[in-house]
Amino acid sequence: MRNLVFILFITFSFSSYSQKDNRKEDSIAIKKFYNASLLEGKSYTWLDYLSNQIGPRLSGSLNAQKAVEWTEQELKDVGLDKVWLQSVMVPKWTRGVTEFAYIETDPGQTTNVPICALGGSVPTPIGGVKAEIVEVKGLEDLRKLGTDKIEGKIVFFNRPMQADLINTFEAYGGCVDQRYSGAAEAAKFGAVGVIVRSMNLRLDDFPHTGTMSYGNLTDLEKIPAAAISTNGAELLHSMLALNPKIKFLLNMNCRSWKDVESFNVIGEITGSEFPNEYMIVGGHLDSWDLGDGSHDDGAGVVQSMEVLRLFKETGYKPKRSIRVVLFMNEENGLRGGKKYAAVAKNKGENHVFALESDAGGFTPRGFSFDCNNENFDQIKSWKPLFEPYLIHYFAKGGSGADIGPLKKDGIVLAGLRPDSQRYFDYHHAKNDTFDAINKRELELGAATMTSLVYLFDKYGVK
Repeated sequence: MRNLVFILFITFSFSSYSQKDNRKEDSIAIKKFYNASLLEGKSYTWLDYLSNQIGPRLSGSLNAQKAVEWTEQELKDVGLDKVWLQSVMVPKWTRGVTEFAYIETDPGQTTNVPICALGGSVPTPIGGVKAEIVEVKGLEDLRKLGTDKIEGKIVFFNRPMQADLINTFEAYGGCVDQRYSGAAEAAKFGAVGVIVRSMNLRLDDFPHTGTMSYGNLTDLEKIPAAAISTNGAELLHSMLALNPKIKFLLNMNCRSWKDVESFNVIGEITGSEFPNEYMIVGGHLDSWDLGDGSHDDGAGVVQSMEVLRLFKETGYKPKRSIRVVLFMNEENGLRGGKKYAAVAKNKGENHVFALESDAGGFTPRGFSFDCNNENFDQIKSWKPLFEPYLIHYFAKGGSGADIGPLKKDGIVLAGLRPDSQRYFDYHHAKNDTFDAINKRELELGAATMTSLVYLFDKYGVK
């Protein structure tokens, strides 16, 4: 009995000391990542070039191709073991000349309002479309009104993001259906066009674009769809309350083209012990065309590139193969994410972990995870390692759109969660530009991502 007690005591003591040693070792490694990112990081310099020298990167555009070529070369310069391009066919849509709209209270009496075409919209007839307005709060209101009250009119979807929700992505999710499906549903009742309140929590003059779908409508049934700025929406709502017979003119000449070839950009550090276990970190290289896509998702692109560079810079040699994947076409098709997952499946590649950054370059707060309980218990045990950096949020939830197609039993999917309060001020709008990026916040996010990848590489998945 005494021998058994002694053995248990020694075992417990060894385990306790081992955990303490690991915790100290991990703290030192993580500190190195933060120091390297904050003192000699490249994420901010990279984003400066991507945003200001290349600019907006809509799928299928010349700038998107420039971004592919530039990031490929930068990853080669980092000294990764492999860098390659993965071909993917993507949709091509162009905005054309700047859109124009006004509210007409009487013939000749008009007030201009800021609008932008939604991604994938058809154009208006030459000279635009002008009609009376019917205001609704969502798709259900639309269906209640029916054809008698909608036919021949422009539908104005005016449901704002819910301001009392602290998680702004939840607020976004609560009203984005009117942007995505509004035109398809309104056309069924004879509407001639759609105006959607921008997905934005503040009042400003920036209309916010975004993808939309016509569902199964034929080309002849499709109607033009645009976003109106939040200030414009407030004005239109007030004017409709005073005079329900006012008219709205909408003029756009956007166009859809045949699919074109583009690429995912992939770089890899081959694992030293388990080279056939793959861990990926990524963001999407494409952006909308109004701003330069610095927050959505230039920040995620350069942070993901920085993860592998920080490993090289600090001398950390991963056990597992770590890939950075810069996905193409997240904004209006998710073709890049789907292609990467399909190729990985066809090759029989064993992906065990994936981390995505696609929530802006703001101060990192933590991560959300799509994983089983055993893995989440391990993740929670790492929380004290992040607390010195004020990273406190570790929760189950979504991960990211581009890594979603990789989902399978046993894989851990994670999403970086920065502070989201200002994200939708810039999301899909003209003001999503490099000057909206804070250097330190961006660098903190890169170091935070690197630290999580390091821990999963060291301890593996359960």
